[in-house]
Amino acid sequence: MLSFKSYIKPKNIKEAYDLLQNNNAEIIGGATFLRLSNRKVDLAIDLIDAGLDYIKDTEENVEIGSMVTISEFEENPILSNLFNGYLKNVAETILSFQMRNIITIGGTLYPKYGFSDLITALLVLNTDIYLYHSGKISLEEYLKTKVHKDILEKIVIKKEKLKATFHYIRNSEYDFSILNVAVSKGKKVKIAVGARPGVATLAYKAMEYLNKNGLNENNIKEAAKIAAEEIVFADDIKTSKEYRKVVCEALVRRALLEVM
Repeated sequence: MLSFKSYIKPKNIKEAYDLLQNNNAEIIGGATFLRLSNRKVDLAIDLIDAGLDYIKDTEENVEIGSMVTISEFEENPILSNLFNGYLKNVAETILSFQMRNIITIGGTLYPKYGFSDLITALLVLNTDIYLYHSGKISLEEYLKTKVHKDILEKIVIKKEKLKATFHYIRNSEYDFSILNVAVSKGKKVKIAVGARPGVATLAYKAMEYLNKNGLNENNIKEAAKIAAEEIVFADDIKTSKEYRKVVCEALVRRALLEVM
């Protein structure tokens, strides 16, 4: 059971950051996944009043505050039109509508959850993370970096001319993915694989092969094999690493054919 000694709703992100430096303080965001844990937290910091619930459209980017929920993300007209509806298509498949009303962007990205569909989807776009203390960092680098006692302020997605697609396999529609794959094609091809069950990662060798040799059916078939070999999979209660490897090759091939 999750329990809090104290609960505070700071009025801005600076106040929240200062409170977070206490020994046993925790940012709770939407608290969707945090409440599944068995923990005692001295100070729960709710960012609901900190001014982080916004989506801003600029000439080059779209900025999304960390307290935007998945359902707001899904329904926003700016994001719905970006990349031919790619982000909307991903968001509307995440768990149930009731859960999407609670889950926040920051609550999904900051902990680097391995089961996150959204992380995989954003990884094949030009996505930057803005942390209050540490500043700007690409999502790709953020997933490899240890961050302590900081707050995700916003994410920024660069507007680019590209085609992107997302594929997954689940035991049921409202379950977490057993494996998910995202692919984008702009000037270069990007391939991301998540729910391995570890956090999403790019398939660097497969990407290098395609960007060097070009996108055709034979190269796609070979790149899918390369991706399945280079990505590290593991067993969990859902399935085995061997099954994930087979599924990875199939989903990567399917996604690449779609963007070709």
